[in-house]
Amino acid sequence: MNEVVSVTKKGQATIPKKLRVKYHIKDKVVFEESECGLVLKAVPAPDELFGSFKAFAKGKTALELLEEARKEEFAKDGELMKRAKMPNL
Repeated sequence: MNEVVSVTKKGQATIPKKLRVKYHIKDKVVFEESECGLVLKAVPAPDELFGSFKAFAKGKTALELLEEARKEEFAKDGELMKRAKMPNL
């Protein structure tokens, strides 16, 4: 199924209701880059996690997990920028 949505000047887009329902999208989503483009994934609430994911969440909220992942990516990006600015010897 393909759906076309508009993106506002602020970068906001509305996910069609039938897709939100089908993929259980509630409060948060994650955009991942792949070879095919962007992949949008629902972020489950911690109380919806089961099996091995419960151990991963360790009682944290989805927002806390997302913030941790962003901090890690930011730190990696900062390290890459430092390396890029170093002169080749």
